[in-house]
Amino acid sequence: GERFWCLEGDEDLQFLLVGGELVKIRSTSWKKNRFFKLQEDCKTFWHESHKTFKRDQTFSIDEIDSLRHGRQSEGLNKHTEPAIEKQCFSIIFKGRKKNLDLMAASEEEAQKWVSGIEKIINNMRNLSHQQKSEHWIINCMRKADKNEDNKMTLKELKHFLRQINVEVDDTYAEEIFKKCDKSNSGSLEGSEIKHFYDLLTHREEIDVIYGNYDALKLIEKYEVDETAKQKKHMTKDGFLMYLHQDEGSILNPAHKHVYQDMHQPLNHYYISSSHNTYLMEDQLKGPSSTEAYIKALMKSCRCVELDCWDGANGEPVIYHGYTITSKVLFRDVIKAIKDYAFKTSEYPVILSLENHCSVDQQKLMAHHLISILGDALVTKPTGYTVPMNFPSPEELKGKFLIKGKRMNKLEAAFSNSIIEEGTVSEEDEAADCKENGQKGKSKKAKIKLAKQLSDIVIYCKSVHFNGFEHARENQEFYEMSSFKENKAFNLAETSATAYIHHNMDKLSRIYPAGSRTDSSNYNPVPMWNAGCQIVALNFQTPSKEMQINQGRFLPNGLCGYILKPQFMRSPSSQFDPNTLTNGPWLKRKTFHVMLISAQQLPKLNKDKHKSIVDPLVRVELYGIPADNASKETHYIENNGFNPMWNEKFQFEIHVPELVMVRFVVEDYDSTSQNDLIGQYCLPLTSIKNGYRHVPLLTKRGDVICSAGLFVHLMLIDAE
Repeated sequence: GERFWCLEGDEDLQFLLVGGELVKIRSTSWKKNRFFKLQEDCKTFWHESHKTFKRDQTFSIDEIDSLRHGRQSEGLNKHTEPAIEKQCFSIIFKGRKKNLDLMAASEEEAQKWVSGIEKIINNMRNLSHQQKSEHWIINCMRKADKNEDNKMTLKELKHFLRQINVEVDDTYAEEIFKKCDKSNSGSLEGSEIKHFYDLLTHREEIDVIYGNYDALKLIEKYEVDETAKQKKHMTKDGFLMYLHQDEGSILNPAHKHVYQDMHQPLNHYYISSSHNTYLMEDQLKGPSSTEAYIKALMKSCRCVELDCWDGANGEPVIYHGYTITSKVLFRDVIKAIKDYAFKTSEYPVILSLENHCSVDQQKLMAHHLISILGDALVTKPTGYTVPMNFPSPEELKGKFLIKGKRMNKLEAAFSNSIIEEGTVSEEDEAADCKENGQKGKSKKAKIKLAKQLSDIVIYCKSVHFNGFEHARENQEFYEMSSFKENKAFNLAETSATAYIHHNMDKLSRIYPAGSRTDSSNYNPVPMWNAGCQIVALNFQTPSKEMQINQGRFLPNGLCGYILKPQFMRSPSSQFDPNTLTNGPWLKRKTFHVMLISAQQLPKLNKDKHKSIVDPLVRVELYGIPADNASKETHYIENNGFNPMWNEKFQFEIHVPELVMVRFVVEDYDSTSQNDLIGQYCLPLTSIKNGYRHVPLLTKRGDVICSAGLFVHLMLIDAE
């Protein structure tokens, strides 16, 4: 018969092949000795039967659903005494076949039957899609060895690596290949192949963990080596498979999808927002492009900005006024936005208009918005009466909101006013922009506003900010202000609690200082800490600030909306990020981080053949001022393939719900600034404890396929 290579010599299996007496139990009085044994095919059980016609009874492993050790079946529970608990076990069959309730002579024997049968079941299940007699790795090698000469060329080797789910940078593959090709024949054979595999996957740090890690469920799911599976052990390959799955990732898998309540008013969320979205590069001379909008929307940015100016042939254009950035047609931008707005997220997109156009071109803007966006454009409040607060992201799914100037209050939407145009003061940011473009302070101009454009501004009406008290008494919930970063940072420092309360029923938008002509960014965290929702950043600039933004919006299904913590939404809250007063926000925690190792870090300087990285890792925390911290490991010389640090850090945390954690891997350089190798950022509250794999992203936020960090994390209540 066909024997199982992987259980060869396994004592539990030997025990089953020899077989033995078991008591079959049918009722309190019907208990009979029967001989059971596993047949040579390692698949069929035979047991004696005293039925006249069926002297030989068999059943196949395939028919078994599960095993239960102890008096776990209805029958055993009813017909046996608790004293023999550990001698009993049941075989539960699939479908309608009756359970077999059995009792062994001793506890040890019962254990042998149960573990033996379970091993065979697992074997069958896992070998069904792999060749039964082939070891997994060898099987992959066979597949990769295209010309079947039992040798492996570099090309075949790379194919093999893809087969076993190991992504390896080409240069690494070549280096290892050369190391193993001892015979210099240009191909690996026999023991050279084994040597190659060992070199590739050896990870000492995992030897330590997987040997005693009791993780049977994981083994079931990810183990690739059958022998190991039987021994209920996980090989390094299996553990690596696990680490690279969602379950092994640092990001809590439950947070990968939309998991937050999306039925709160819109202003209760942080909203991923971009500044001067049309720019591809800097703010003075770079190109403007519809592509920039597409990129931002595909990164689930939910608030984009359009600077609108009179263009040729009566068609409004978008560009950065008073500069030589190129121009792009307003209508082309709206078309691009319509096509890409809801590909990554179905939640609403806010179009923030900075309007410098004449009344005629404004009418055209309104026409384009209405005709291109159609039903998706919110042109009136959601109810039949003047609304009292914002609809939710859920109610606004697939919708566009226009942020801009409006001539009157929202009440007017419910009456038929006949004014054709009116004057409003210009946008705060527009006035700033003019200040930078023209010498000398200019006072805010009045601009003429077309009724058609005014009427489609519903939930995001721009107004000038005149202090929190004035806002409390005079501002409607849908009237929102834009704050230049310096002004906003100042308010967040001097009157944080008032700012937080202001944002409990209104929206605030923050934008970078006009002096940031290089499109650099400010740190968004203090703005989020003050409850500001629309914290606009230059999405086109790969920067630490954008990485923090990407991390902030990484959970909740990458939908561009994150529900603010309860203490940022509750009117009774007295939270102030700058002073550590007691309250529901104060949850003292200790965050233990062990940076164990990294794998397959990319080479930074491909041209210099000898340049191998000297990596170090830094962990940065951003939150309320008391929670800001940063700690880094020593650097390791010349090892990007599998550097090991094994360094432990500890952080004391006060307001965990506002903390962002950023992992940074850098190439140490004694003479100049370290170069970034990779980074990953996410909210502390979305981190899973335990041994975790941290993916690494480039400075632009793209995944580096083969690279990762291996860490151990524990977030626990402080003493």
